[in-house]
Amino acid sequence: MGALKQFKLPDVGEGLTEGEILQWLVAVGDPVTVNQPLCEVETAKAAVELPSPWAGTVTALLHEAGETVDVGTPIITIDIGGEGGGGAAGEEPADVAEPTAGLIGGAAPGGRTAVLVGYGPRTTEARRRPRRSGADAAARATAPAPRAEPAPAHPPLLSTAPDATVKPVRHGGLEVGRQAEAHALGEAAAPSVGAPPGQGRLRPLAKPPVRKLAKDLGVDLTTLTGSGAGGLITRADVQAAASGAAVPVRAGEPVREQRIPIKGVRKHTAAAMVASAFTAPHVTEFLTVDVTRMMKLRTRLAARPELAGLKISPLLFVARALVLAVRRHPMVNSSWDEAAQEIVVKDYVNLGIAAATPRGLVVPTVKGADRLSLAELAGALTELTETARAGRTAPEDMSGGTITVTNVGVFGVDSGTPILNPGEAAILAFGAVREMPWVHKGKVKPRQVTQLALSFDHRIIDGELGSRFLADVGTLLSDPGTALAF
Repeated sequence: MGALKQFKLPDVGEGLTEGEILQWLVAVGDPVTVNQPLCEVETAKAAVELPSPWAGTVTALLHEAGETVDVGTPIITIDIGGEGGGGAAGEEPADVAEPTAGLIGGAAPGGRTAVLVGYGPRTTEARRRPRRSGADAAARATAPAPRAEPAPAHPPLLSTAPDATVKPVRHGGLEVGRQAEAHALGEAAAPSVGAPPGQGRLRPLAKPPVRKLAKDLGVDLTTLTGSGAGGLITRADVQAAASGAAVPVRAGEPVREQRIPIKGVRKHTAAAMVASAFTAPHVTEFLTVDVTRMMKLRTRLAARPELAGLKISPLLFVARALVLAVRRHPMVNSSWDEAAQEIVVKDYVNLGIAAATPRGLVVPTVKGADRLSLAELAGALTELTETARAGRTAPEDMSGGTITVTNVGVFGVDSGTPILNPGEAAILAFGAVREMPWVHKGKVKPRQVTQLALSFDHRIIDGELGSRFLADVGTLLSDPGTALAF
C-alpha cells in the first residue's frame, strides 16, 4: 500500500470559510501530477481550479460535485506511492501524511494551513473520519449501490442564477418537483447515466465554458452524445437539450415558483450591499452631459493604427475621465477606517469595473489605473470584462479597489443610484448615450447626451467636493481636450 495523503480545501479567497465543488476534474484511479487541476470550486467571489500538491493516484473523492465544503475539510485522497489500492477492507492507513509545508493545503507555522498563492494561511483544526471496522467494510461491499437521483429536466428561470434548482416542496400534501412531474405525465423518472463520483465513471468530453453552460441550464452532460470532433459536447448540444426539457407539473398544473439557493457570488454580493447601505451614508448627485465631441474623438481614435484591435468604448473615456478627476480631488479616492478613526487617502487608483456575469455581479479591479495610458487602459478593461464574464476572475483581482465605475448604459438605462462598493468612498454610474435635442451655440440641435450619477460616502465627501468632482468628470467627457489641463 502506498502512502495516502488527503488534500484539504484551502482558503481560496480572503478569509472565506466555505466553497462549493462545481465539478471534479479527476476520477478514482486517475494518475495525477503536481499542479494538475483536481476540481473547480466556486467561492463567494469566483470559480477557481485547485491544483494538486502531489503526484500519485486518486483513491477517493470525499465529496460530491455540488456540495458546499468548509475550509480545512479533506476533499480528496491521493496515493503518492503510485499504487492504486487502498489496503484491505477495514484497514486504516498507518499514517495519512499531511501536505508538505508551503504547499497548498499543507502545514504552516503555528499549526495553520497553507492556502493559494497571494493569501495568508488560515488557522484550522485537523479532522479525521471515523475508523471503519471490518464488518462495516464488508457491509459496504455487499450493499446495493444508492439510487441515483434524476437530473433536472428544465433550465433555471433566471440566466443569472446558475445554481438555481427546483427542489421538491410540500404544499397541500402534494410533493412538488420531478417526482410529481413523472406522476402527472405517467412516466417513470429515468436515473441519471453513470456511476457516482468515486467509482471511476467516464467524464463527458466538454470544454469548461460548455460545462458552465450546462450547469446554468440544468443539463446533465452524462446524458448527451457530443456532436463535436471525437464526441466532444458543444454549446449547441447543451442548448438543444435545454430547449427540449419538460416543464415541471404539480397536480396537472405547471409549477410557477422556483427556489434559488443563496450562495456563491450572490450570497457575497447581498451581504456586501447590505453592509454598505447600512454603514456608509449615501448621497447621489446627477449630471447630464453633451458627449458629442467625445463620441467623435472615439471614432477618430478607433481608426488609428496604434489602437488597432483595442475596444475604444464610451466606458473607456468615462474611466479615463474619472482617473484624471481623482488627481484634482484625491479625497474622493479614499476609505473610512472605523477602527482607527481615520480617513485613508490612497495615492494610487485601483479602478473597479462592475460587471454582470452568469454567476452574478462582480467588481474586478484594474490595478494602478492612474499609471496606464489610454491604450493600456483599453486593453486592461477588455481583458478584465472578458475574464469576469467567463467566470475566471482570480480572487485577488476582485480586491483592493479604491473607486468604482458601473456602466448601466449597456442595458439601455439612463441612470441610477449605485451603492458603494464596501471600503470605497465613491462610485460613478454611466448611462446610455442617446441622441437628444440640446441647446448648442444658441440653437437646438440633435446631440449625443448621457447622464452621470455619482454616489459617495457623506462621512468623507461633502456636497461641495462631490459636486466639483462630478463636474470635472462631466467637463472631460463633454470637451476631451480639457484633459491637457489636468
